[in-house]
Amino acid sequence: MRSDVPHTRATVLIVDDQPTNIHALASLLKEDYRILTATRGEKALELAQAEQGPDLILMDIVMPDMDGYEICRRLKDNEATRAIPVIFVTALDHEKDEEEGLNLGAADYISKPFSPAVVRARVRNQVNLKLKTDLLEKISLQDGLTEIHNRRYFDQKLAEEWSRLSRNDQCLSLLMIDIDQFKPYNDHYGHGAGDDCLRRVAQALERVPVRAMDLVARYGGEEFVVLLPETDAQGARHVAKGMIEAINSLGIAHEYSDVAPHITISAGGATHSTQHPKASAEDLKEAADTALYQAKKNGRNQYRADT
Repeated sequence: MRSDVPHTRATVLIVDDQPTNIHALASLLKEDYRILTATRGEKALELAQAEQGPDLILMDIVMPDMDGYEICRRLKDNEATRAIPVIFVTALDHEKDEEEGLNLGAADYISKPFSPAVVRARVRNQVNLKLKTDLLEKISLQDGLTEIHNRRYFDQKLAEEWSRLSRNDQCLSLLMIDIDQFKPYNDHYGHGAGDDCLRRVAQALERVPVRAMDLVARYGGEEFVVLLPETDAQGARHVAKGMIEAINSLGIAHEYSDVAPHITISAGGATHSTQHPKASAEDLKEAADTALYQAKKNGRNQYRADT
């Protein structure tokens, strides 16, 4: 694909109730993009919300079941699809039609009959802009040192999962993790070694959970946090024990620790469930942090759970 942004093959969804129009646009773009098609509004919305959804939508306005304006309105009202750029490709060429489309949040408006070169250029420009925006968003949610998710992303996911799981009366567990005696490590081995230690610990922690829904993030400094949706207290303990073992197995020498001759971690956990309800997500964090304090107070290199 012709682009100054490195990426995998971008996806374009073409929405039109006339198969001949879909074929014309698909033939024009298929060498550069992965193509999805829909002839009805509901199908377009379904494809837009899929996990491997489109990077751009080309859409007619005049369709029988749901017109393009309504589809665009629903896309922009849905947080999951709001960022997908929409280009109207339509025979409606009055200024008021274009104004209405742009006011609904469309990125561009192309009147039929269209110039193939113009369509390619406008699609390329919007796809490049979308990919750059996605990259910036990814960077903003990633910790620059360890390259795992950062606190901002964790806070977003915690709020989402708290709402989802509380609504469905399902468990949500949270682990707070701290590298033991990290200040003496930094002081004696240097900040370069400290940064390398943080990276290795982060990568080891991230390898322990096996489900895509689980989240490991750097919370700040030498502290990490683990979000475990649909996980009870026993499951959280299992993950925490696995993480403690994983860090011990790294064998990162630490001669200045009073815990062990190598880097270790302490972990505290809390679970929100019908048996142990928490009033809010903040209460869940506080409970896990209190449990972490107990783990450190009791000698470190261990796990304690909120009870």
